[in-house]
Amino acid sequence: MSPPFRLRAAALTACAVLLPALLAGCGADAEDGSADLTQQELDWQACPAPSEAQGGGPAPSPLPGGTAWQCATMKVPLDWDEPEGDTIGLALIRARTSGRASERIGSLIFNFGGPGGSGVTALPAFGEDYATLRTRYDLVSFDPRGVGRSAPVICENNRQLDAYFQQDATPDDGAERAELLDNTKGFNAACEKNSARVLPHVRTTETARDLDLMRQVLGDDELHYFGISYGTELGGVYAHLFPKKVGRAVFDAVVDPTQNPEQSSLGQARGFQLALDNYAEHCVSQVEDCPVGDSAQDVKDRIAKFLRDLDAEPIPGIAPRELTQTAATGGIAQALYSQDLWGFLTDGLEEAYNGDGTILMVLSDSLNGRNQDGEYSNLVPANVSINCADDKPRYRTEDVERSLPEFRAASELFGEYLAWGLIGCTDWAVPGAADHPEVSAPGAAPILVIGNTGDPATPYEGARRMAQALGEGVGVELTYEGQGHGAYNSRNRCVQDAVHGYLLDGEVPRAGTVCSEQAPDRS
Repeated sequence: MSPPFRLRAAALTACAVLLPALLAGCGADAEDGSADLTQQELDWQACPAPSEAQGGGPAPSPLPGGTAWQCATMKVPLDWDEPEGDTIGLALIRARTSGRASERIGSLIFNFGGPGGSGVTALPAFGEDYATLRTRYDLVSFDPRGVGRSAPVICENNRQLDAYFQQDATPDDGAERAELLDNTKGFNAACEKNSARVLPHVRTTETARDLDLMRQVLGDDELHYFGISYGTELGGVYAHLFPKKVGRAVFDAVVDPTQNPEQSSLGQARGFQLALDNYAEHCVSQVEDCPVGDSAQDVKDRIAKFLRDLDAEPIPGIAPRELTQTAATGGIAQALYSQDLWGFLTDGLEEAYNGDGTILMVLSDSLNGRNQDGEYSNLVPANVSINCADDKPRYRTEDVERSLPEFRAASELFGEYLAWGLIGCTDWAVPGAADHPEVSAPGAAPILVIGNTGDPATPYEGARRMAQALGEGVGVELTYEGQGHGAYNSRNRCVQDAVHGYLLDGEVPRAGTVCSEQAPDRS
């Protein structure tokens, strides 16, 4: 969610893949697509080390018990309007089921969000969390078109991106507004120069068609699916296009499909403010004194003053970069995605108040897809290109200025930051498709839709709207009264029992089920 682009919670992936390392494949070029792509056979091999566009790092380690991850490339049409034309390669990863062949249901395909997150790197990062689901499914994920090893969108280089993420994303005067707009146009022009061929073909509707081809190539009559964050939007679009092919599906951390980009960003401002409120209350309620404030309001007041001071004078970050107001705001936002990161936020604020911005910059780098070697994944270019291809509205500086009072009212800390992110598609090379996604899916099998009351990036209200938009008898809403982005990986027993009951045994939970927050079960 770091301007001048809009992240639909790609930080879920970035946090899992990049942050532990910071704090301590299989693509193909375009080919002639004249053959029937549903008949292709995937050549599963040992997975290579992730590419720079995927985030770098070592090849994935085997799961406990020794099951190795396998990777393959699946051909898909570059343009689904011309299915017999050129193809591109989608990078896939899988772990075979741990159960008996007679009990195998099929493949369970994951999309972890973004848009722009690499599923090929995210699934191994989360793999152990899905051990129960692997008893009856092959676990599968992929890099969507434009992402990672799947015809990645490339925009600016690492040096340029360092400068891009250091800029003032909350301008205070005409000169700063002009600079932000110029930088945004420059980034977007670089995307067009370096990735013009793929930019028109990264819409979510095309990725949904890729999913259906994947289902067929994997040999499944129905799509069994686990979508998180933006992955819920992709799943909803799939259900709309292919309602009769929906198998057992779970949507967790749900995108509101009824909102346009401005409404969505305003909702995020409120969501991140709520998460900050909850963090502040949690910090001061601990047995030991909260080191960053004497009361919840004091915590927030000190953060606000700190960010104002950074606007005038940054502090040392990770040399040679300084911690700017923009980087600090992004780092704070990253830490609010998961309660597991609240301790890092406290440590980062305490150190920053003493002049050391290292931890907050590490968190900001994670949000932006930058690894410890100074290389960026293509998380942000892919995120921008998919959002701009999907979203029809194009916002100008005057639109942002009109909306600023409402955004400021929603959040003193994050309102302006998110409002200015609306200009991210200014002068984009490809027109946007629609005001919001179409997800109505009459006749589809039940889809379990999980909303988290403390979710900052996909606020709780979106789950109910998704369930309603999917249609009567399709969307089945479950509420998790907890913190962070997403519910299943909180390890809440009630949530996991509901997901397991449906995905493994076909037992649909009662609509309106509520699961309360509890200490994570780490047994």
